[in-house]
This record gives sequence, structure tokens and C-alpha cells, in this order.
Amino acid sequence: MPTAFLEIVELENGDVALQKTEGDEKQLVTIHFSEEAKELLQGEYVQVAKGMFQAGLQMVGRMQEEAAEMEEAPKVVH
Repeated sequence: MPTAFLEIVELENGDVALQKTEGDEKQLVTIHFSEEAKELLQGEYVQVAKGMFQAGLQMVGRMQEEAAEMEEAPKVVH
């Protein structure tokens, strides 16, 4: 399976998005912070979004590893 490279971008409307780097500007995931949240985060909302994306991608990696382990596990036949 080819590896897709991803980038995190801040959109014109202030949302933060995860998208492929191959020139396809279609967002895979978008995070919207309210103005109140941006103030509470003292303007560091992009950093928070990066952490959220990173946690999500790590979870996907773990899920893929678990699925691969299940496929490799011996099958019990009755």
C-alpha cells in the first residue's frame, strides 16, 4: 500500500485541517475552534489541533496493527 503524506494546514476561515500533500486540497479532517476556545487556548489552537491529529493517527496505527495481528493469529477450527 502506498504511503500517503499528510500535512496540517490552517484554512482561511481559521479551521485547522489534515490533508494529503500531493496537491489535493480536499481536507480529510477539519477541526473548528470557537472564538471562545481560541481565547482560552491563548491563540495556541493550531498546536492543540496538531496534538489531536497526532493522537488520532496513532490510534489508527494501533488499530491497523491489531487487525494485522488478528489476521496472523491461528484460526481455531471445531
